[in-house]
Amino acid sequence: MTRTPSMPVTVSVARRTDPARTPEMVAWMRAGTALAEAFPGFLGAGWIRSAPGSGEWHMLYRFADDETLRRWEESPQRHWWLASAQGVVEHTQVERRTGVEGWFSRQVVEPVSAEPTAPPPSPPRWKQAVTIWLAFFPLSLTATLLTGRLIPDVPVPARVLIMTLTLTPLMTYVVLPRITQALGWWLHGRPRPRGPR
Repeated sequence: MTRTPSMPVTVSVARRTDPARTPEMVAWMRAGTALAEAFPGFLGAGWIRSAPGSGEWHMLYRFADDETLRRWEESPQRHWWLASAQGVVEHTQVERRTGVEGWFSRQVVEPVSAEPTAPPPSPPRWKQAVTIWLAFFPLSLTATLLTGRLIPDVPVPARVLIMTLTLTPLMTYVVLPRITQALGWWLHGRPRPRGPR
């Protein structure tokens, strides 16, 4: 029996708190990250606020595979950490994404108390490839032209390093989520939505 190779799993958790308790929220999230760092398979964590002064927070954490993620999520340390925020933090929703293909799955939002459900099937690989190319080509072309014009004397390997360090997070967190949302109808074989008349 062939074993499916494990893929990194990213979990996004939306949380809400009173904006006046922002220092407590930040300290609580830092404590959770410090606890998770001690677990094998932990790949990183971070958080963002919806807007300045907002009580809406989005926390991301990433583990090497489902098994290492499960160990963290079922650990006494995590249960203690979550319990320590009762009355301060409200957990609203959870979203899981696996590998690059996770961006192409229809968004599955689960209540935090719910058991994880199997994600809907991903679009065909050729549609994923076309979507990635549509996002990557203009970014790559723009970056190549800009680095060639702004830093022409920098050696090519250094320019490529600068480009990839810049384009990778831009693709992952900005461009790819937006283009997959815009092309969701095509990726999943649904009729194209009509614009306002």
